[in-house]
Amino acid sequence: MVNIRGFSLVFAAALLLLGVFISIPVGVQSVGVCYGMIGNDLPSKSDVVQLYKSNGITDMRIYLPDVEAMNALRGTGIGLIVGVANDILIDLAANPASAASWVDANVKPFVPAVNIKYIAVGNEISGEPTQNILPVMQNINAALAAASITGVKASTAVKLDVVTNTFPPSAGVFAAPYMTAVAKLLRCTGAPLLANIYPYFAYIGNKKDISLNYATFQAGTTVPDPNTDLVYANLFDAMVDSVYAALDKAGAAGVSIVVSESGWPSAGGDSATIDIARTYVQNLIKHAKKGTPKPGVIETYVFAMFNENQKPGEATEQNFGAFYPNKTAVYPINFQ
Repeated sequence: MVNIRGFSLVFAAALLLLGVFISIPVGVQSVGVCYGMIGNDLPSKSDVVQLYKSNGITDMRIYLPDVEAMNALRGTGIGLIVGVANDILIDLAANPASAASWVDANVKPFVPAVNIKYIAVGNEISGEPTQNILPVMQNINAALAAASITGVKASTAVKLDVVTNTFPPSAGVFAAPYMTAVAKLLRCTGAPLLANIYPYFAYIGNKKDISLNYATFQAGTTVPDPNTDLVYANLFDAMVDSVYAALDKAGAAGVSIVVSESGWPSAGGDSATIDIARTYVQNLIKHAKKGTPKPGVIETYVFAMFNENQKPGEATEQNFGAFYPNKTAVYPINFQ
């Protein structure tokens, strides 16, 4: 996760005085949790995996391959998203052999004992480096096929600024041609698009027009999309469905979205309190089973497992964790 988030000002401005009313199902299954490692006081990798297991967390995202963490996951059944570092994409795009070496080192030794679900080719890439995403995905897919590895799907993790015209949600369209090409590849391979969705950053950027209730799945008014007659009761759903609309317009209808990050900081900045963070995260977990108005159930990963004391940027960046590094909970939470 980075400090600055893209968000459509048009979308934010249109959400005037909105609220939310949401019916929350009981007994939902667990969502995943992102395991960031940018801290000098975090537990051992084996202890972290045990913490996932003891809390019933069924899926994990890591941002770089980590041998110790992946070995600790052997035999647990915990689903895993493994990231490809942003700074090696140029090499992997230009050299299929480098992509094959990456797969040989970071996937082949661990499957099937580790349940690797997705490979995230970069995280929130912007600018000229976005041109590397498609060829890296193609090279990774070829390397997986050559190694006879099935069931592991290559995608990329994007932030919301890949979509423009996001209000109403049905107006969403990709802002750059590279995303259309990525979407069509995902349609061909059956992989989902990974999207980092943060109502928090939208809310603090436009508190005048976006209510806290609407941003945190709490009771209030509902907002119809005039183009579809779908009704939106929270900001998360509207943001996700704008990405679905962009996929449809790119000729990639049927591609699913995995929310690869979503969270709320508990300290360090505007509207960052333990109580609000708990409210958002618990409601997010409950809501994931219901899903958005357009596609239904959304596989979702909470950001993040721990407060990370070496994260750069605003102080909030160090305070997205559900747990302190000593493994005690920042706030009471039920992940199931």
